[in-house]
Amino acid sequence: MRKFFVLFSLLALAAQPAVAATSPFLQSIEHQLVRMDASKPGDFGVAALDLRTGEMISVNGDDPFPMASTVKIAVAANYLAQVEYGRRSLDDRIRGRSARDLMEAMLIHSNNHATDVLIDDLGGPDRIQEWLDQRGIKGLRIDRNIAQLLRAKRDLWDIRDSSTPEAMVELLRRIDKGELLQPWSRDYLLGLMARCQTGRNRIRALLPKGTPVAHKTGTLNGLTTDVGIITMPDGRRVAVAFFARGGSNRPRTIANAARAIYDGFYNLWRYSFSAAVGATTATGASAVAVPQR
Repeated sequence: MRKFFVLFSLLALAAQPAVAATSPFLQSIEHQLVRMDASKPGDFGVAALDLRTGEMISVNGDDPFPMASTVKIAVAANYLAQVEYGRRSLDDRIRGRSARDLMEAMLIHSNNHATDVLIDDLGGPDRIQEWLDQRGIKGLRIDRNIAQLLRAKRDLWDIRDSSTPEAMVELLRRIDKGELLQPWSRDYLLGLMARCQTGRNRIRALLPKGTPVAHKTGTLNGLTTDVGIITMPDGRRVAVAFFARGGSNRPRTIANAARAIYDGFYNLWRYSFSAAVGATTATGASAVAVPQR
């Protein structure tokens, strides 16, 4: 049965060029991730998007997974949009704490109470969902606050409070490109995510020391997630979303997948750069400048 699943998954990837990677390097990584998913118990979804070229790796990328605390990125983005409109301020006092302090607690330390205070101040999950819908964010839904989510009977296949990996990287792309937030808001949000103190055994674990990562983790019983933006040595940035449901040692699965994606995009750049240098040398043109690292 597993062999059939691997074969079916590979054929599905080949049949969907709009979703699957087009570069041989990235196709190889996609196939590696499919094999990783098939060889382990549980369920794994991943999407990785080059924010410069738009090329994507996607495995189970349109399957919904519980967001857990990765929803806090959307909460923060909605609050910052309200600040831009002049309706709120980071200096506002909410239940005795500044919004700035609540934002830091939510994104750096994944504080659930701070998150629910902000959700309530914004008008509840429905208002945040309305903001996402108005901006055409599809495949991501917010139905409950964190306290309600944690009190509910655990169902890791419940589509409430879920996102597909592709929807999550699209949210990150639109934040990064300034389509949802102005530059100062975007930089503030990504700056907080770069200071995230949770999940050091996930995306960050196997990347080269010092690799910049702005991310947000999520955890429920039986679920481990991590989403964010990895900056490559040449300055390119890759938005990633990892969702691991069921099985065992989910953080390690995410760490291995993150390293595979890092290597795939890095090798793609090296290949593209070498090809460009070869082409200019062959035509007698001046050498291509090496991007700053």
